[in-house]
Amino acid sequence: MLKKAFGVDCLSDRQIFRWHKAFADGRGGVNDENRAGRPSTSISDDNVKRVRYLLNTDRRLSVRLISETLDIRHEIVSESLGMRKKEAEVPLIGPEPT
Repeated sequence: MLKKAFGVDCLSDRQIFRWHKAFADGRGGVNDENRAGRPSTSISDDNVKRVRYLLNTDRRLSVRLISETLDIRHEIVSESLGMRKKEAEVPLIGPEPT
């Protein structure tokens, strides 16, 4: 019945059973719970400024070097901050006209 109402946006049966069990065990809300691991605090105004400053000093720096220098995860620099290396534009050289 849910799949008929919501189509592809419907949760799978397995996920519905997981949520049901979580609420039956006393979970009070749908917000993410705290979990172990490094917190996602790398995306901050300070880190954005640090990345931009480093890029202004040398535009040829790689994403890997920026992440190692500033001790920020590679994914944060490349995806979240939108800093991707631009491919060099190489002109195509065709055969000489005859």
